[in-house]
Amino acid sequence: MAFTTGCNHPSFTLPWRTLLPYLVALHLLQPGSAQLRVVAPSLRVTAIVGQDVVLRCHLCPCKDAWRLDIRWILQRSSGFVHHYQNGEDLEQMQEYKGRTELLRDGLYDGNLDLRITAVSTSDSGSYSCAVQDGDGYADAVVDLEVSDPFSQIVHPWKVALAVVVTILVGSFVIIVFLCRKKAAQSRELKRKDAALAELDEISGLSAENLKKLASKLNENADEVEDCNSELKKDCEEMGSGVADLKELAAKLEEYIAVNRRRNVKLNNIAAKLAQQTKELEKQHSQFHRHFQRMDLSAVNQKKLVTKLEEHFEWMERRNVNLEIPAVILGQQAKESEKQKSELKERHEEMAEQTEAVGESLSPNQRNMGQSMG
Repeated sequence: MAFTTGCNHPSFTLPWRTLLPYLVALHLLQPGSAQLRVVAPSLRVTAIVGQDVVLRCHLCPCKDAWRLDIRWILQRSSGFVHHYQNGEDLEQMQEYKGRTELLRDGLYDGNLDLRITAVSTSDSGSYSCAVQDGDGYADAVVDLEVSDPFSQIVHPWKVALAVVVTILVGSFVIIVFLCRKKAAQSRELKRKDAALAELDEISGLSAENLKKLASKLNENADEVEDCNSELKKDCEEMGSGVADLKELAAKLEEYIAVNRRRNVKLNNIAAKLAQQTKELEKQHSQFHRHFQRMDLSAVNQKKLVTKLEEHFEWMERRNVNLEIPAVILGQQAKESEKQKSELKERHEEMAEQTEAVGESLSPNQRNMGQSMG
């Protein structure tokens, strides 16, 4: 079983049997009210930058500190780090606002612990925990040491040299990248120019062939039209002959009907004429179908000629459209050459600036720069 020294604080617990004689002696020596004392740990409190730290103090003997005047003071500036009175937090130093907290849960047991959040190296120093109760006053000192493991001394000339080297390396990398990009663009433009030249040659050849083919088809269409006109004339003549033969056959039939008994030979002649008439009609129908077929072929050839003419016009429009990108690509190639020359001038200016910086450095700095390179 353990008993605290008047206050329930984890850092100051001792066996109650050991403290009992001291408490009895203190009570005998001071029969009145107990004297107010503030006790702090003897060891220095250490922390790392960015951590939260708790500065611990407590009243002895144990006393409820809820209504006391408690002040945590930074000794080197005598400013209030935290000021507590009658359950309220009062004014404090600007650099500690929002970063301190008096742990009120322990006030009933006499604990005066103060938490500081996100400490920095400027928070290092001695802190005084002062308590006032009426006419009574007591204080104790707590030492805080904040260390920064990542802090180191950086020479200005090293920083300047590192910045210059970084700028030079970055500019060289950028110039090389831009030069490679421009070279790739120039190669792509040359390839596109060659492809456009090939397309121009192919389109020119196809246009000439289409013109020749169209002229031939026009000639064939004219010949077909001449043949169709001749066939029409022949059919018309044959139609008139057929009509005449039909009239003659009718007349012969009538004559045969009247003179059937008299002239048998006329009947035979009439039969032959009838057969010839049928053959002529058959030939006439064949000629008519042939004429229709020729007429359809002429119409198809005319449609093909119109399609070829439309295709030829489309080819000419495409050639015109291809000429515009070729002109644009030529302008882009000129602009890329102009940008390349500007990049070369910038590179020369950077080289001159680098030489000027090297000349402005002292011999020792040059030697150190070369050793670092």
